[in-house]
Amino acid sequence: MTDRFDVVVAGAGPAGAQCARDLAMRNYDVLVLETEAEDGFPVQSNKSTGGTFPSMMSSFGIPDEAVMHYTENVVLESATDDFTLQQPGAVLDFPNFKRFLVRDGREYGATYRFDSRVSKPLMDDGDVVGVRYDGDEEVYADIVVDATGPAAPIAKHLGVSELERKYQAIGIEWEMEGVEMDHPGYADLSDAMMLRLDHDVAPGGYSWIFHTGEDTAKVGICYIQNEKYHSGSTPTRIDDYFEHWLADDPRFADAERIEGKQHRGSAHIQPPAQLCTDNFMAVGDTVPSIDPLWGEGIHKGMKSGRAAAVTADRCLTGIKDTSADEIEVYADLWHRNVAPKVKLRLFMTHLLYYAPTERYDRLIHDLHQLSADTLAAANGGKLLAIAKLLHREDASLLWEFARENRDLVAGALDQKLPFSRS
Repeated sequence: MTDRFDVVVAGAGPAGAQCARDLAMRNYDVLVLETEAEDGFPVQSNKSTGGTFPSMMSSFGIPDEAVMHYTENVVLESATDDFTLQQPGAVLDFPNFKRFLVRDGREYGATYRFDSRVSKPLMDDGDVVGVRYDGDEEVYADIVVDATGPAAPIAKHLGVSELERKYQAIGIEWEMEGVEMDHPGYADLSDAMMLRLDHDVAPGGYSWIFHTGEDTAKVGICYIQNEKYHSGSTPTRIDDYFEHWLADDPRFADAERIEGKQHRGSAHIQPPAQLCTDNFMAVGDTVPSIDPLWGEGIHKGMKSGRAAAVTADRCLTGIKDTSADEIEVYADLWHRNVAPKVKLRLFMTHLLYYAPTERYDRLIHDLHQLSADTLAAANGGKLLAIAKLLHREDASLLWEFARENRDLVAGALDQKLPFSRS
């Protein structure tokens, strides 16, 4: 007998599991194929810092059991200054969070097959009709969703995913104990998530300390693997940068790494080439959907999974139509609800990481002078708010960046940069 479902989702990360969860709630017959074995899940894919905000927790019904620690503030640091924003948040226990999504989806009727590696789509007359996994196993569906992250075996085969190495960010994180959360001369990081902009620590990226209770914290760095952002840097590997930070920052003088609590991951900081086609959608890091400015991927991934579920529901209700024209609803939802003004925000992200370390001190100074509403508006891509963070002396930096990143500038101009083409 033919193995068949309404929707097949490849990948049980936040985006894929949420898509399946939403579809199961709507009584669709949905199958999730996950590469990892169920025993100990997740082991290989436990890569997120787990920092998120109340809007995600409430929107998706995430229980307290998935939270390591609730926070009250977000702290931005430069090499010499800091800025504290009152913003409630939550640091998730990422493995528990992923297991909750799987368990909840199953309770609504979703089928999970672990230890099932998807290799490519099944095609019929040029259309996706299912997937092949574990060598020669086949499963058919009206709609296929790729939620496998950068691996993207289905999206790449279909030409939907075109991830570029020059826009790939890599990260390393350790859960640590003995971290001094309120060290003299630094901002108080008790009940806070801290992001540090400092090329000596993370060239072309940022580092973080997320308080997880008492003297424990998630500590990590990530940066874009683009040599233009690493000019003048001393270490050569991300592990070396991490060791350098631990040795140099007094907050880690008595800190120790918790055995078995190291996480590594990667994501691409670029606009999606395409999001969907006939009978197919890509969600989460497959697209990619990560927040470009601050790297928050959980909420974006969950939103993309929900947008895919809403689209599938629309296409499968009444007269079934899963053509590219109908599936395009997903792209509309993605650009409206998941990543509005994505090209403009990507431009600002790369410009931020391109700027020299001393420019971050000026940014922190500006934040002290501006309202929280202005910061939120700038983060959301509002042109007037972004303009308040730019200065006349930034002209040479903007010109040099534009000359070396014409594709990013062209994309941003489509969404109206806060200065003219001339």
